[in-house]
Amino acid sequence: MRILIVAATEEEVRQLILDLRITNYDVERPNASIEKSKIVNRNSEIVNLTPDISLLITGVGMTATAFALGKHLANYQYDLAINLGIAGCFDRSFALGDVVEITEDTFAELGAEDGDEFLSIEKLGFGTNAYQSTAKLSNYYNASNNLNIEQATAITVNTVSGNEVSIEKITARLKPQLESMEGAAFFYACREMNLPSLQIRAVSNYVEKRNRDNWKIGLAIKNLNTFAVEFLKKL
Repeated sequence: MRILIVAATEEEVRQLILDLRITNYDVERPNASIEKSKIVNRNSEIVNLTPDISLLITGVGMTATAFALGKHLANYQYDLAINLGIAGCFDRSFALGDVVEITEDTFAELGAEDGDEFLSIEKLGFGTNAYQSTAKLSNYYNASNNLNIEQATAITVNTVSGNEVSIEKITARLKPQLESMEGAAFFYACREMNLPSLQIRAVSNYVEKRNRDNWKIGLAIKNLNTFAVEFLKKL
């Protein structure tokens, strides 16, 4: 099985790369070694982790994600794509550091304002704003492997939520559990290329007025990478 790992930043998957203990190289320059301290040194660089697993670092945001995936998938074929990253969380039933499977992701800001009402691109008749994963985590492992994680819905935003008024509005309108800046774009690109897709995220912070002291980015990245390594080893 050929697998593509997609992440916005190297930091979110660095431990995954190191744990696989594989020499990495740039597909576009297959004879050029990449030092482990500089595994990825520019956006949209593709790295082979093993003969069957490749990594694409897209850069942050939905535009960078969609462009990088579109460019890469036009030239390479895979059996499964997995988006790994951290996320903010609206749903306080999830603990900081929890790893979750995103089953649906929505472009939260794509549409038009009509006074106090927000009209999604779907309501406007110009397209779809919500996308589902086209694969299920449970399809790829036996339940006895103890890799069960909770499922959640998410929104994808250009502006990370940090204002109490806007948080109340987006919660009332979409009732999201998590938010990221890439997830829906990942699902969109994979759907357009008929590529089965999974999105796995770890909760780094609760969605509230911006307060870095409350964030647990290190814990989220650690748990995300631990899960990803175990999952990939069992495939």
